[in-house]
Amino acid sequence: MKQKRIWIVVGLVMLGIVMRSPFTTIPTILSNIAKSLEVPVSSLGALTSIPLLMFAFFSSLAPKLAQRFGLERLMAVILFLMAIGSALRVIALPTLYLGTVVVGATIACVNVLLPSIVARYFPHKVGIYTTLYTSVMGLSSTIFTSLASPITHIIRWRGFILCLSAIVLLAFILWLPNVSKNAQVQMETKTAEPSQQNLWTNKYALALLIFGGLQSLLFYTEMTWLPTLSQAAGFSASQAGSLLGLYNLVSLPMSLTIPNLVTSQKSQQRTWTMLGFAGLTFLGIAILLSAPKTYFFWALGHVSLGLSVAALFPYMLVSFNLKTTTAQNTARLSGMVQTGGYLLAAIGPFLLGYSQELFGSWEALLWILALMAGIMGLSLVAFEKTDSIL
Repeated sequence: MKQKRIWIVVGLVMLGIVMRSPFTTIPTILSNIAKSLEVPVSSLGALTSIPLLMFAFFSSLAPKLAQRFGLERLMAVILFLMAIGSALRVIALPTLYLGTVVVGATIACVNVLLPSIVARYFPHKVGIYTTLYTSVMGLSSTIFTSLASPITHIIRWRGFILCLSAIVLLAFILWLPNVSKNAQVQMETKTAEPSQQNLWTNKYALALLIFGGLQSLLFYTEMTWLPTLSQAAGFSASQAGSLLGLYNLVSLPMSLTIPNLVTSQKSQQRTWTMLGFAGLTFLGIAILLSAPKTYFFWALGHVSLGLSVAALFPYMLVSFNLKTTTAQNTARLSGMVQTGGYLLAAIGPFLLGYSQELFGSWEALLWILALMAGIMGLSLVAFEKTDSIL
């Protein structure tokens, strides 16, 4: 049994690698793509929002497909399609967009199904294996984003994207040994008696959706606009980039520690712990609004904001397991929360960006983010009032 699970662990590592890198690296090389295709950089802005929209549209579909075809077989198909979609992006401008749609849709399914895979194979070690794939996801995303520009300089943007596609193809190959377990999973799924409760009328599920959506909104809005805020405050482009690097860097220790921490705590302890991390958003915003505009204070503000969203993301993933009784219910809850959550994440940066035009100041964006963080904290308290949602 342990030998069979080795391939599941290998698969979790590879899935962690491909969960973000195929699309988070693209903004770094947008100017190279635009120059090669002879189009304005602004016309390629949709390449960063398309995956988030696909996350919203396809997250609810993944649990139904898993129930019909089985987790392992479906994941193999998803990885194969992701590799094809990623490679399509190098052909021409139309296939660049088509491939991005495919990559976004397939990653959406991976996002939803990974907690179910952990719940099925490691029900008593959810924290450990959630830590594994979230840490790999954060580390690989940071590495590939850092290497994107120098690699593109050597082998051009098409070569870089083909390298990413090859990594996805490797993940597909290494996942294939797990497909043999699929028949057993299907049989278990059919004989199980999953909850037929409508999640969209469950107040605790809706509270978790609001929490997850606002966590994603905070992360993607901060990722999008913090460099602009920094430059508006008088920092150079390189300084703004290094500040964003600090914001991302603190995600790794959170990925390594939060899953095990929250799985070892009771509900009330988890609530207070995570409210503390949510409070770091207020601290970071307060620093950016009122502290002297020096690199030290703005670095402190970025670290506070980064620690907050970095801690709350793995907490949300673990909550899918903690608040459900079966792997199938985990997939249902995960799909529902991520459908609404990523829709908020996709429209948040776009809508909140207009706050500068509407109010004539970037400070308005920070006040709105503080309000969103407050609502997020209230929703956290709400869904932690129950031990089981589904």
